[in-house]
Amino acid sequence: MTTVATHPQAAQAGSPLDDPKERILSAAGEEFAERGFEATTVRHICLAAGVNVAAVNYYFGDKQRLYHEAVRQAHQRLVAQVPLAVWPEGTPARVKLRDFVGNVLERMLGFERPRWQTRLMLREVLQPTEACRDLVQDYIGPQFQLLVSILDQLSDGRFDAAHLRRIAMSIVGQMFIYRAAGDVVGMLVPAEELQALHAPQPLADHITHYALAALGIASPLTTPESRA
Repeated sequence: MTTVATHPQAAQAGSPLDDPKERILSAAGEEFAERGFEATTVRHICLAAGVNVAAVNYYFGDKQRLYHEAVRQAHQRLVAQVPLAVWPEGTPARVKLRDFVGNVLERMLGFERPRWQTRLMLREVLQPTEACRDLVQDYIGPQFQLLVSILDQLSDGRFDAAHLRRIAMSIVGQMFIYRAAGDVVGMLVPAEELQALHAPQPLADHITHYALAALGIASPLTTPESRA
């Protein structure tokens, strides 16, 4: 009798993964995040999900459409895990900036092992496929525009749109390096320092103050003790 390897979460009774479609999607996300689109086969996915190979065509049409759905689900589930801040009327722009940076860093770094959603989105950003257009349009683009609008509020309209986008890219770059080159960061920074100063929340404080100082609306960077 042949045994079928199933996705680690597939056997959880009463979970959404009791649904074969959800099992396929979860297994596909893991496989695509680990191997990439080209190296992943429908057979790999179906073995991991514990379903017949025909199930992918039945539920998703083909591998390409399954990949698009996995990328779409990746950003939706990350937003659900770490929701965007909801600001009441009159919230200062610098508070919005700190919340925004903290939110992004929590999604990137706030889990002991990167979720497949984070890993898949990182792969898609670094090695774009056709799904990247949808990812930018539905997720990355609106987030970036929100950051630009916060910077516009902070600068009281002193900068044009092109300059604001450059500033926003600088902030994104400071966050992105921790996810894209996390292993290298770990080689450069002592372990105790990494844990104390490069965790999501202290890092969010640093990046926010760095941006505010660059905009000229906060004091130049100093040691934490001298700011206290």
